[in-house]
Amino acid sequence: MSQKLNSAMSLSKVAAIRHFQVSHDRFTFGTTQERRRIMTERVTEDSKSWVEKAVAFFMASGKRIALAEYTNPYGKFVQDEMYIYVLNPNGTMLAHGVNEKFVGEDFSDVKDYDGKSFIKEIIKTANAQGSGWVYYKWYHPITGQVLPKATYFEKVDDLIICSGDYKEYPMGVTLLHDPMLNKGTAFTESERHALKLRGLLPPHVQTQEEQAGRVMDNFRKKPNELERYIQLVGLQDRNETLFYYVLMNNIEEMMPIVYTPTVGKACQEFGHIFRRPRGLYISLNDKGKIAEILENWPYKDVRVIVVTDGERILGLGDLGAFGMGIPIGKLSLYTACAGIHPAYTLPVFLDVGTENETLLKDPLYTGILQKRARGKAFDKFFAEFIKAVQKVFPRALIQLEDFANINAFRLLHAYKDRICTFDDDIQGTAAVTLAGVYSALRLTKGQFKDQKFLFLGSGEAGIGIGDLIVSALIDDGMPEDKARKRCWFMDSKGLVVKSRTDLVKHKLPYAHENPHCPDLLAAIQLLKPTALIGVSGTPKGFTQPMVEAMSKLNERPMIFALSNPTSKAECTAEEAYTWSDGRAIFASGSPFPPFTYKGTTFIPGQGNNAYIFPGVGLGVIACEAKRITDQMFLATAKSLAAQVLESDLAQGRIFPSLQRIQEVSAVIATAVAEVAYSQSLARKKRPADLLEYIKSRMYQPVYQKYV
Repeated sequence: MSQKLNSAMSLSKVAAIRHFQVSHDRFTFGTTQERRRIMTERVTEDSKSWVEKAVAFFMASGKRIALAEYTNPYGKFVQDEMYIYVLNPNGTMLAHGVNEKFVGEDFSDVKDYDGKSFIKEIIKTANAQGSGWVYYKWYHPITGQVLPKATYFEKVDDLIICSGDYKEYPMGVTLLHDPMLNKGTAFTESERHALKLRGLLPPHVQTQEEQAGRVMDNFRKKPNELERYIQLVGLQDRNETLFYYVLMNNIEEMMPIVYTPTVGKACQEFGHIFRRPRGLYISLNDKGKIAEILENWPYKDVRVIVVTDGERILGLGDLGAFGMGIPIGKLSLYTACAGIHPAYTLPVFLDVGTENETLLKDPLYTGILQKRARGKAFDKFFAEFIKAVQKVFPRALIQLEDFANINAFRLLHAYKDRICTFDDDIQGTAAVTLAGVYSALRLTKGQFKDQKFLFLGSGEAGIGIGDLIVSALIDDGMPEDKARKRCWFMDSKGLVVKSRTDLVKHKLPYAHENPHCPDLLAAIQLLKPTALIGVSGTPKGFTQPMVEAMSKLNERPMIFALSNPTSKAECTAEEAYTWSDGRAIFASGSPFPPFTYKGTTFIPGQGNNAYIFPGVGLGVIACEAKRITDQMFLATAKSLAAQVLESDLAQGRIFPSLQRIQEVSAVIATAVAEVAYSQSLARKKRPADLLEYIKSRMYQPVYQKYV
């Protein structure tokens, strides 16, 4: 075998396998192979397209002719440095484009430079999934350098058709300026020598832990949250692995910085604190060229896109292009909370203008200077974006984020049954809120079917929550008409009732027969709800008389002040606990600190969508779901609630600790994938142990060895 290995490593220049590209079918988020793959992502899809051509030739010509052509060194499947080789399911070589002597030999035990049995992995994955990629280290036949290498393969009948490629590491300053690859002062002595880094770094080699200590020391010295946000953005732009290492290990401390509430302030100042572009900006000026722009993205296997037009950023309104901070922040949580590799993620801003006059007059505004496109112009532009994504990133999940009511509902309804998409403001908020209700019922000892919900706010979040509650009640056996009557809504003009003539379409299913009620306190007294849910974006919308009224009606009233950021919350945790005499079951959209009332310390539950959307994305990628269904969000709500510990409930917390977020996300991902399999929406074959499979593939931000 060693002789065979040496022969394989001394092939001529024609045999130099030339590949390593980003698009692949293997589900690898955090393995060593995945991190090596990132070194080579910025190249075209030579290997995959070469195999696909070989498969097409096989289907057209038959096995005998195809194998002969694959082995012909002057044939159509040996071109420049590209060639095909073919294995049978036992690892025997059936064809080889540059060395006919390999044909008939057993390659099943061949290992790479690190001792990895990559041929066995090809066979195993091909038998299980039909196609995929394998990543390993191999000697380059010309330079003798050990380089990362990848092979794409497809199984056709009893053949495994393969092709591969090398890609040299970037070196010197180029390597230091690549945030996905840079290790900074953690490059070892041998790496510094081999990668031409000597003199470009201080001489002392530091560990990742030492680097993280420096980051945290500086982080805690910053005078305010916005400065901490700027520091972390800078770190992400320099060294993505260290950024996620620090974020994952300090998630409770840092999540309020990288996302709500600090991200709201960061969006308001986005053009003024702008340092380096991240993601893709696509404007109306790019009509007809959106696919071309998507091709500019350096990573070719995008699996999760978060897209916004910036019209309804949190509770802050139209921030136009400054709203790009939201997709960036959300995608950092897909990685930190669910272990989705950052190379699989893409933030997108669709610039259709803004109605914000202050921004249009701001010389540092980063968007196009015009009013928003509406109607057909908007729809045509958005449709081109969706079509382009389907072409360039066909396996990407598209998360709709912070679109205004005028577009959010109709876009979701127009596309949810056609592509893999969801709206986190509508569906993610709904799932985390329903999970909070399920957990709260463990404290109240009540029955779900007996609850009555009164919402302050009837926009995307409120109606989304109502719809999921109705789905859950129907799933429990309640007729739809009765289920809808468990949900009541207040908008800016009072209670949503059937006699009103000013209601928009999405409110009509919740317009019940009832006298008009102009204010929330009167509605509480009239309807006697068990849960009061704030999603209005109106600060201080829950007053002391309202919470006291809820406390008179319920021994343990549910008070959910979910509006973001903190400045928009309907009430604080302190107010809810004080006004209810410590009996409220409280949840908020943004975090509040622990509060002690009459000797009891409460830890407020944060109804953070980060409990939901990362796990949904992870589950979708794991099974390659074709669609995202309402049943998946119902499953995530039940799964999240089931992970709340008795120790959490004892402290008044109705959601798990954020320190357990990756564990929680893996379980939610499993629940999502199970629904996909049950609804025949999964493209991938189900592994025997789905949860362990998902856990084993989650990205871990640990430096790789380059030499």
